Formats: sequence, C-alpha cells, structure tokens
Amino acid sequence: MDLTGLLAFNVLTGIATLALITIGLGVIYGMMRIINLAHGEFMMLGAYTAVTASTAGVNIWVSMLILPPLVVGLIGLVLERTIIRFLYGRMMDTMLATWGISLGLIGLITSIFGNVVKSVQMPVGSFAIGQYHVSAYSLVIIGVGVVVLSSLLLLLRKTRFGLVLRATMQNPAMSASLGVRPAAVYMATFALGAALAGLAGGVLAPISGVSPGMGGAYIAKAFITVLGGGPAIIAGTGLAAGLFGFINEIVSFLSTPVIGDIALLASAIVLIRILPQGITGRFLRRSS
Repeated sequence: MDLTGLLAFNVLTGIATLALITIGLGVIYGMMRIINLAHGEFMMLGAYTAVTASTAGVNIWVSMLILPPLVVGLIGLVLERTIIRFLYGRMMDTMLATWGISLGLIGLITSIFGNVVKSVQMPVGSFAIGQYHVSAYSLVIIGVGVVVLSSLLLLLRKTRFGLVLRATMQNPAMSASLGVRPAAVYMATFALGAALAGLAGGVLAPISGVSPGMGGAYIAKAFITVLGGGPAIIAGTGLAAGLFGFINEIVSFLSTPVIGDIALLASAIVLIRILPQGITGRFLRRSS
C-alpha cells in the first residue's frame, strides 16, 4: 500500500512537471503556429534568474515564482519586437531564427556564468508516505501546475483579453477591422508563452542542475506533448501531459528513467500515428 501511494504521488508529480514544461510552448505554437526552438533556453533563463536572485538574498519563493516569468517575459517581448514579428507566416524562417536565438542565449549565459552546474536551495523538506520519505517540494510543483493551467483557462475563456487573443489568432483581418491591433496581440501572446517557460525554469531549478545547456533536456518532451495534445492549448496540454507523464513514471519505476523516456517517445509516436491532429483535434475540438 505504501508503495502504491508513492507511485501515485510520483505520477502526479511527473504529470505536473510535464505540464509546466509544455504550457509555454503550447501558447506560442498552439496560438501563433510558431515553432519556438528557443523554448528550452527560455526555461534556462528562468532557472538562472532564480539562481541569481536567490544568491543575491532575495526571498526564495520570489526568486522562483515571481522574478523568472517577469524577466523571461520581458526578454520574450524584446525578441518578438526585434526579430520574430518580421517572420510571421514563415514557419521555416521562424524555426531558423529561434534556433539562432537558442544558440545565442546558450553562448551568452556560458560567457557570463561559465559552463558549470549551479543549484537553488530546496525551500522545503520532506514528508512520509508510509515507510517512504519524499520531497515536499513535489507538492509545490503539483500546486503550481494546477494554478497555471487553471489561471490560463480563466484568462482565455473569461476575460476580454482572452476573447481578443483567440479572435485575433483565428481571423486577424476581422479583428483589425474591429479596432484590435493584431501586432500588439501577437507581442503579448509571445511574451506570455516566454513568461510561462521562465516560470517553469524557476520552479524546476531546485530539482535540476542549472546549466547553459539544460534546455535541451526539456525541449523534446515539450514538443511531443504539444503535438500529442492537439490544437486545444489547455485541454490538450493537460490530457497529453497526463498520458505521457503516467507512462513515463510507470515505466521509469519498473525499469530506469532512460527506458521511461523511450517509452514516452514510443507512446507519442503511436498516438500521433493514430490521431494525427492530437487528442483534442479528434475528440475536443471546441475546448481551449
């Protein structure tokens, strides 16, 4: 029974982690159809923001939850205004541009901090599940994942900004005729996706080594989850993260984390082969 409880807790943590890793990419790709190859580096910038702020004596929770999305969101806004906005509708060009941004950010951070692994102090201790002790920080990850998905759903479905954003992405010409500035909406959407990636990096900093190349460990899982989820950003991310996170954690528990990652990739290939438009493209077309 204790082992079952431990496994269930690990599955929930894995699902929440995958959802956090993915949601920023889901906003940018799902709404703007931009393949952002710098998504992992946005997470890396969030992690380094947390490291720098906590080292400077800023409260650990502010360092992880507040500053990373603000800093990375601002960086995303600048990049959108200076580079991305000239490439809308040109998918291959945006892929090359964001790949170049990715390499540039890795080089910049390496020159500033060096190619060494840094860490953020774990802000909470542990608790017991029967005879097993697990990190209480996993509860923070689960809580942040739930709050982020719920807040984004409310933003898109219950606010004027969400209505304008969805309308602009579906028909920018019609939105412009009604007085909306599509360029401002694109800018805000890209900045939002970058901020969510920064938040994920800040939240995951205490449990992962923070290094210039850390983004590469997340980008593949994020893209797989976005493609598996389909066009509905929130529902797709939640469902795909639930499916892939469950498979990854169960297989990792029964074998090794490497085999778990292979099982995640294999299940994604099968899912996309069966459902080319993703889970929500087939079953939940009207969802957000």
